[in-house]
Amino acid sequence: MNKHYSVLLNESIENLNIKEDGIYVDCTLGYAGHSSQILKRITRGCLFAFDQDGEAIEYSKEILGQINDNYEIIKSNFVNIKSELNKRGIDKVDGILFDLGVSSPQLDEAERGFSFHNDAKLDMRMDRESKLTAYDVVNNYSLNDLTKIFYEYGEEKYSKSIATGIIKAREIKPIETTMELVSIIQNNVPERYRREHHPARKVFQAIRIEVNDELNVFTKALTDSIDLLSTGGRLCVITFHSLEDRICKNIFKEYSEVDKLYKGLPFIPDEYKPKIKLIGKYKPSKEELTENNRSRSAILRVIEKL
Repeated sequence: MNKHYSVLLNESIENLNIKEDGIYVDCTLGYAGHSSQILKRITRGCLFAFDQDGEAIEYSKEILGQINDNYEIIKSNFVNIKSELNKRGIDKVDGILFDLGVSSPQLDEAERGFSFHNDAKLDMRMDRESKLTAYDVVNNYSLNDLTKIFYEYGEEKYSKSIATGIIKAREIKPIETTMELVSIIQNNVPERYRREHHPARKVFQAIRIEVNDELNVFTKALTDSIDLLSTGGRLCVITFHSLEDRICKNIFKEYSEVDKLYKGLPFIPDEYKPKIKLIGKYKPSKEELTENNRSRSAILRVIEKL
């Protein structure tokens, strides 16, 4: 398995302000890059780590088990953060981390179908037990739905033309592999656009977001996470594209401001006061970009619960 590189590792670990007896949640365990650094710093506390990918979980158990036993891996989507922690008697935590990048091993394992560089069946499920796959989206969604997904989730300017190409191709035969899809995408954008950057990148991102319902899941998990934080607790979120970053920025803005109705009044009831304060926004250093080009679009945002 190729090495997984944890993006903005030092910045996110430093910003969590880890206490050795604290309770921390890594919503995106992946290959335990961030989790192992959190675990090293908690001697009497506990780490809860979420992931849906059985392979990543098995790998991470090995890594974390060598550090200490103060952790539990929860095989579930992080949308269930509140209910899963409540089941375990936890209603407040000291820190939460989201790293929303697809892990390098998932991208590099051709058969997962995330990558537009390798040929594989159209899949793209983070959780291999879930029903909807990229094949279903590409072969069953209407022209309007495909156009909308590519435009909204991929910010792809040739959405309509690519969606039309897909509809025409699947009338002849089902589109089964990533490379068949790449070739359809390439044939439905201008030559100049193909030369500038890989035309499949945005469409693949859009399909992956649709298959895994990523934006709705993230919105719910983020608001639940703010609720779960103890006073002084920190939340660190690493995003990789503007859609996720916008959701994060807007939710943080809403929770960090006084309710509009009460702005400027001398007395503000507690429930209308800001719930969080913004700590900072970070981007990868030049050194990190040299080491790992995949981190170029990453942004870390940090808040603290008031």
